[in-house]
Amino acid sequence: MSWGTELWDQFDNLEKHTQWGIDILEKYIKFVKERTEIELSYAKQLRNLSKKYQPKKNSKEEEEYRYTACKAFLSTLNEMNDYAGQHEVISENMTSQITVELARYVQELKQERKSHFHDGRKAQQHIETCWKQLESSKRRFERDCKEADRAQQYFEKMDADINVTKADVEKARQQAQMRHQMAEDSKADYSSILQKFNHEQHEYYHTHIPNIFQKIQEMEERRIVRIGESVKTYAELDRQVIPIIGKCLDGIVKAAESIDPKNDSQLAIEAYKSGFEPPGDIEFEDYTQPMKRTVSDNSLSNSRGEGKSELKFGGKSKGKLWPFIKKNKLSLKLGATPEDFSNLPPEQRRKKLQQKVDELNKEIQKEMDQRDAITKMKDVYLKNPQMGDPASLDHKLAEVSQNIEKLRLEAQKFEAWLAEAEGRLPARSEQARRQSGMYDAQSPPAVNSCAQDRESSPDGSYTEERSQESEGKVLAADFDDEFDDEETLPAIGTCKALYTFEGQNEGTISVVEGETLYVIEEDKGDGWTRIRRNGDEEGYVPTSYVEVYLDKNAKGAKTYI
Repeated sequence: MSWGTELWDQFDNLEKHTQWGIDILEKYIKFVKERTEIELSYAKQLRNLSKKYQPKKNSKEEEEYRYTACKAFLSTLNEMNDYAGQHEVISENMTSQITVELARYVQELKQERKSHFHDGRKAQQHIETCWKQLESSKRRFERDCKEADRAQQYFEKMDADINVTKADVEKARQQAQMRHQMAEDSKADYSSILQKFNHEQHEYYHTHIPNIFQKIQEMEERRIVRIGESVKTYAELDRQVIPIIGKCLDGIVKAAESIDPKNDSQLAIEAYKSGFEPPGDIEFEDYTQPMKRTVSDNSLSNSRGEGKSELKFGGKSKGKLWPFIKKNKLSLKLGATPEDFSNLPPEQRRKKLQQKVDELNKEIQKEMDQRDAITKMKDVYLKNPQMGDPASLDHKLAEVSQNIEKLRLEAQKFEAWLAEAEGRLPARSEQARRQSGMYDAQSPPAVNSCAQDRESSPDGSYTEERSQESEGKVLAADFDDEFDDEETLPAIGTCKALYTFEGQNEGTISVVEGETLYVIEEDKGDGWTRIRRNGDEEGYVPTSYVEVYLDKNAKGAKTYI
């Protein structure tokens, strides 16, 4: 089955058919190109959708994603982002392996087709030229034969006429002979051209055209095969991403299965627990008491005193309704959140302070790493002066050291507040006891009593009633009077300050790096050591800021760094 033998006379139809094949190929390329655009658009929309619902950094939404249900949703968003990536892969692969390749192949196909049909037209023009030569020689032979016949007839007529001269007869005879010779020449020429045309025609229909049409047939079959391969590649590119898409879907299912309602409930407790105790029973307020007054001054004064006492007690009991009474709204609207988070309930305040301390420690570590790197670079410059000037790093090194010192002071401040919130240090109202050096295990109940007297608003902030503040001051004064006469604690060792510490909070004491002081109470596991300077000034410092040397009678020397 060959186009050269079967379709030898269908040159124009073959030209139309091959052009139709190229049009089909270009249509398929356009289809794949539009598919890649759809995949890219779909992937972009999926990514935008995932980005739209991603939690914003440093916002409340980011804290909400601690819950397992929110984590599952976040995993879904991340998996959808990966899912979108696979559609981008489909688009990229289809563009590179189908669209680009087929577009290049179409250009090559057009050039090959043009070359084949150019050869075909050239062969056609040649055979047409041969045909025209044959027709011209044939007409010339026919014309010469007719002229020869007419000349022969004229000669015979002149020869039969007795009135014609001999010269005229001879002229007619010569003319007839000449015409006859011309006819013979035309015949020979016509025969030669006819033989040549037959040969050319045989070559045209049995050699040239079959070869050209065979090449066109092979070209068309390659085009068909190429379309089939492209269609197969189209499906394979889709199939290649199915396992990865399946993993994305498996990840979503796994995230859904990891949802733990009990864990989320526990996280809600940790997030909103205030640390306060539920309010106690409300005492009965007897308003009939003033009615029992007598005429005597003693009974009158006693009644007034009792009435005041009852009213005062009633006021305190009223303060225990903090979870249910909306009070002190004005105090929340007047300013921003205090730096020590004192507006928060105890538990929430402790978490905020711990978070702040962790952040500061990370910043300190980062600055220390930078300082170490600059120091190493300076050492390299000292050993190899040609690499750089060591003095050029002094300013940067001083700047980093200054930043570290600022961060340490900030961390110390928040660590003190954290210690206070965790009950490792007494509250600020106990400053007199810290300064007198008589802080002991009896102080925590006073802290608790202050905490119980605080009144909280519904959003978690709390304040104190004036009567309670005055009572706290009286209690602090009583404690000061009680411990003023107690003897000074003896020193159990010495310590050397490793770093400078600014004691800005109540109960703490400032120390300078390298300073030697006396230890009067070692760390009880809360991270604070009690020290004394010059026999009269004492307070607490972070244990990590000093190197402690206990005397031999204190179970040997210990070092805390």
